[in-house]
Amino acid sequence: MQNKAAALKYDKANQGAPKVIASGKGAIAKKIIEKAKEFNVPIFANEALVNSLVDLDIDHEIPAELYKAVVEVFVWLMKNEKKYNNEA
Repeated sequence: MQNKAAALKYDKANQGAPKVIASGKGAIAKKIIEKAKEFNVPIFANEALVNSLVDLDIDHEIPAELYKAVVEVFVWLMKNEKKYNNEA
């Protein structure tokens, strides 16, 4: 299986859907993951979701059919941030 990665951004002020800000396969995926680790960005692994995200255009909102899956990622992220902040 080829490595794949996608990075999402959600701008609450914009009130739109999250956007894919980076995605790729192979060496590009490795770079995305390296940068996430470098900046202590939590990494969520979901093969089905990343397969859908890597085919989307960069800087475009995710389609409605991915909302539920992406919400699960953001819920996971918020729980991790709370846990990290409580431990710090």
